[in-house]
Amino acid sequence: MIVTIDGPAGSGKSTAARKLAALLGIPYLDTGAMYRAITLKALDTGVSLDDPDALVALAKATDIQLDCGPTYVRVMMDGRDVSEAIRSMRVSQHTNPIARNPRIREVLVRKQAEIGRRLGSLVTEGRDQGSVVFPNADVKFLLDAADTKRAERRYVEIQADGEDVNYEDVLANIRARDANDQKQWAGLLESKQAVHIDTTHMTIAQVVEHLQAEIERQMAGRSR
Repeated sequence: MIVTIDGPAGSGKSTAARKLAALLGIPYLDTGAMYRAITLKALDTGVSLDDPDALVALAKATDIQLDCGPTYVRVMMDGRDVSEAIRSMRVSQHTNPIARNPRIREVLVRKQAEIGRRLGSLVTEGRDQGSVVFPNADVKFLLDAADTKRAERRYVEIQADGEDVNYEDVLANIRARDANDQKQWAGLLESKQAVHIDTTHMTIAQVVEHLQAEIERQMAGRSR
C-alpha cells in the first residue's frame, strides 16, 4: 500500500507520516530530505544558488541514499550522514531555488519513484507525491494549516534542536516557500483525489487518528 501526504512546511505532514507509517508497519519516505541534501551540498561546496545549470549538475552528481524505516529516515549524501545537518535554518532558508527548479525535481522524482518500487509499500510525504511521484497511490492526503501556526511549530522544532532563530524569520521563510508550493498540489484539490485536512487546531494524535480512520474507510469501501 502506498499512502501520500502532501502539504506545506509546518503542516505536520512529516510527524504524521512517521507515526502513521509506524502504525501501519511500513517504511516512511521523507522526500523533502532529498532537496535539503542538495541544498546543503550547494552551500558547503560554494555552488551558486543563482546558477540553475550548476545546481542541476550538482543534483545529478550527488549520491543520495535514504534508509527508510517506519519511524525514521536516515539520509546519506555521498557517503556522509547528513540526517541532522539538513534540518538547520541555514538549509531551510536556501531550499527554494532547489525545490522550484523543475530539472532538479525531475532528477529527484526519479529517485523517489525508484525507492517506491524497491519498497513496495510506504507512507511518503512531500509536495508532489500524490500528483507526480505516486499518481496511482492507494490513498492521498493534503495537510495544511494557517501559516502563523505552521511557523510556530517550525520555530519550536528548530529551537528544540538548539539553533538560535527568531519567529519572524521562520514565518517569512514559510510564506516565501508557500508562494512556490501551492501549485504543486492544486490539482489534487481540484480533482478531489486527496483528502484535505486542516491541522491548525488539531494535535498530532488527532491528525494521525484521522489519517488512519480514512485509510480504513477507503480500503473497506474497495473490498466490498
